[in-house]
Amino acid sequence: MATRVTGGAKRGAARTTPRNDVHPAGLTRAQLLELYYWMRLTRTLEERLVALYRQTKVVGGLFRSLGQEADAVGSAFALRREDVLSPLIRNLGSMLVKGATPVEILRQYMAKGDSPTRGRELNIHFGDTERGFIGQISPLGDMVPVMAGVTLTFKMRGEARVGLVYVGDGATSTGAFHEGINFAAVQRCPLVVVIENNGYAYSTPTRKQTLAQQFVDKAIGYGVPGEQADGNDVIATYEVTKRAVDRARAGEGVSIVELMSYRRKGHAEHDNQSYVPPGEIDKWARENDPIDRYVARLRSELSFGEAELTEIDARVRHEVDEATEIAEQSPAPEPLDALVGVYAEPAAEVPLWYRRGKRSAVETNERPEGWGTFSSANGSGKAGQVAREND
Repeated sequence: MATRVTGGAKRGAARTTPRNDVHPAGLTRAQLLELYYWMRLTRTLEERLVALYRQTKVVGGLFRSLGQEADAVGSAFALRREDVLSPLIRNLGSMLVKGATPVEILRQYMAKGDSPTRGRELNIHFGDTERGFIGQISPLGDMVPVMAGVTLTFKMRGEARVGLVYVGDGATSTGAFHEGINFAAVQRCPLVVVIENNGYAYSTPTRKQTLAQQFVDKAIGYGVPGEQADGNDVIATYEVTKRAVDRARAGEGVSIVELMSYRRKGHAEHDNQSYVPPGEIDKWARENDPIDRYVARLRSELSFGEAELTEIDARVRHEVDEATEIAEQSPAPEPLDALVGVYAEPAAEVPLWYRRGKRSAVETNERPEGWGTFSSANGSGKAGQVAREND
């Protein structure tokens, strides 16, 4: 039966300070701070990507999770190291929790030659099964049957592992969603399906997409448990996902988790959100920002000091700055890199005669003074190296 679970104290409700050894959801003080770190890192990294996008250093589209950091971080935090998740374009936070690094995210968005896909794929369309995340694909809902197959292998091998797959509200209308979750339910696969209800499927509001009052009701039709939680409350998100993960690990099969959130940016950075009613975005930013809410709770109810949060903020800024500097020094992909991992190994092709012996022009011709973080004048980066060699 589908149930509704809400998280966080109601506005205006009396708060009590817990004893030092008692924390919500059984989390330690270190883990509570870690949740803040992952959310802050997600937002800061995306803000840096926006700056790079506006400087035309990001290749392709930029997809933000502004306002949805808590649902990605809180849900991924409920998994173990050996578990596997399948993210969507707004689940950068979940990938960071599972081990993706800021520098490889930046390289990937900038299509660098040493990015995870060697510049052959964009944004966060890459995976690493060793770290427990599978690269997403663009067709909506299609990763549900893929993850059904992945988790079926866990069951067949007798492994106590769990899979988690994210879908947006729009993906619940696809055939792949239905077929995948129905198969996984019948086979009792250890799978958690997280539906991120952020109000819009690109530009289509939920009310124009379905007559269902809530997506969690779909669980009844598949005969699986379903719970709904406040996706802007990171602890509530962690708790509801942890229950679903525990059920899956115990052999009880599939669960649906609906996380109520809001997408404060368009489908991608180019989307001006002209379809959103006036004032709606500002209201969510003012009253229901997931990071602001969590910071307020850490300070008041959980008695964390300002210095503890400031230290994390400084750490995040340093890590993102450092990652940006490294990524901007990375070379453009070599043309023949397009063959690696696609055709026979080792990949081989004879370059056109006028390209023989040539490398990317970026190394010498596209790093003028003041380009990016590194300046040729101070000897930084490859442009600086060329300058020194010519002196």
